[in-house]
Amino acid sequence: QVQLVDSGGGLVQAGGSLRLSCAASGSIFSGNDSGWYRQAPGKQRELVAHITSGGRTNYADSVKGRFTISRDNAKNAVYLQMNSLKPEHTAVYYCNVAIQDYSGTYYVYWGQGTQVTVSS
Repeated sequence: QVQLVDSGGGLVQAGGSLRLSCAASGSIFSGNDSGWYRQAPGKQRELVAHITSGGRTNYADSVKGRFTISRDNAKNAVYLQMNSLKPEHTAVYYCNVAIQDYSGTYYVYWGQGTQVTVSS
């Protein structure tokens, strides 16, 4: 069974940095696409950053130049480095991975989320 554990959130002042981690129960990130999403109070969950199995990345416009997604296949982990944080970045951040089975069906798994709070 796939398990993702998100960590690294916390309280930080505006302009500060945090590094989120997503640890997997097995070697599931290599060969699969993964990403980070966030959900602020009263808002829908939205994509923050995405990394393909081939290593290509893309970002929400609001975080380009500030956030960096990366993956370490040897450690079965995906990271989100967040710099120059703003209060509007406050949200619960979730990692996910999309795994395709032999029939072509995709299954998406989520971490439990980690709270990021940016104070002004």
